[in-house]
Order: sequence, then structure tokens, then C-alpha cells
Amino acid sequence: MSNKAPILLVEDEPHIALGLIYNLEAEGYQVTHVESGEEALRHLGDNLCALTILDLTLPGMDGLEVCQRIREHYGDLPVMMLTARSEADDRIAGLSQGADDYLAKPFNLKEFLLRVANLLRRSDWQRQSTPEHTYHFGTNAVDLNTHRAETATGRLDLTELEMKMLTQFFSREGKIISRGELLESVWGMSPGTETRTLDNFIVRLRKYFEADPGKPRHFLTVRGRGYRFVKKPEID
Repeated sequence: MSNKAPILLVEDEPHIALGLIYNLEAEGYQVTHVESGEEALRHLGDNLCALTILDLTLPGMDGLEVCQRIREHYGDLPVMMLTARSEADDRIAGLSQGADDYLAKPFNLKEFLLRVANLLRRSDWQRQSTPEHTYHFGTNAVDLNTHRAETATGRLDLTELEMKMLTQFFSREGKIISRGELLESVWGMSPGTETRTLDNFIVRLRKYFEADPGKPRHFLTVRGRGYRFVKKPEID
């Protein structure tokens, strides 16, 4: 993976965060820094990320729970866990929640940067070894591996959540999917949750892929029942 890889750093100790940001950016990485697990999950919901560097001890939601949420919602996104704890039980706990690597503080900076590069290289190799699969509908094309889309208005990079929703629609083309099913499968919310999040995402997909978002032909609302995706709309 090139050094332009976007990295999310989740660290609540400012002096540690500043040092890591400086050295990661010196290597050419794009670094976003947040101080809590809640902020991290919000960022991942709307942004592409190649690697998450996650402190174990965070205010509120701790690193173990954040890592578990990442595994539930973002699949194989690489996670490096940082902690002041070095006991075997703590390492096992972190790895058991899905962390790909574990580094105890204080650590050697060169070793840290090598581990970052190795995780990114391994992730890149896994993507490259997966056959390319592009889904076409209308004048649009979505690469299911790279999460890039070609539309009538240009190219765009889709977020993990946008891809999860699209995958639901593509895999059930022509069928009605209820709001509850989408909330549960994409966000892990209770089907009865009252939220405008889903509606906002539908609006976003229509802006991306519909020739006239106000008169959608692919992402249709079925009043009182949910939504339906149509790959080849009927000709008027």
C-alpha cells in the first residue's frame, strides 16, 4: 500500500498522540487523530481508513470494546492496539477481540513504524489477491473490493457503511428490504430504533447514483414497507 494510506489514531494522551502523528506523517501517511472510542466509530462511519491504531485505555468506551465494534461493522480493517499493559492476559484479551497487532508502551519508534508498514502491506496484499468484482447498474459501476464508484458525475470513494448498505441492496435486487432490516444489518441497531440516519443515507445514495435524485429509478421507497433496489428500471 502506498504511503498515502489514511490512518486513524485513537489516543487520549496528547503528548503520545503528537509524537505518533509527527512520525506517521513524516512517513507520508494521512493521519486523523481522535481521543475517544465514540469519536473513532463516528469517523469510521463516514471515512475510508486503511488502519486503526487504538489505545487500550480510553475514557468511556475502552479499546477492547472499540476493537470488537470495528470487527462487527468493518470486517478486516487492520487494528493495532497500544497499551501501557504488557501482561500476557492483556495481550490475549486484545488479540481475542480481533486486534491484528499489539504493542506495549513504551515502545521503540522504529519497531512501531515497521509494524504499521507490515499491517498495511498485509492488508494491501489481501485486497490485491481477491479477484476484482465490479457491480454495474445504469451508468454506474461500483468496485466491491476497492469501494470506488464511477458515476455520471465522476469518481468517488464510498465509506464502509455506504458499502454495507449497497451490498444489502445488490444482493437482494428487486426485493423489498424493511427499515428494521437495514438498521440491524448495516448499523447493528434495534429494528425499532427511531432515527433519521437511514433516510439520510438513502438521500446520499440517490445523489451519488440517480440521474434525478428527486425521481429515483434505482433506490425506491416502498411506502410503509421499506426500500427496494432496481438494477434495470422499466422504460417509461
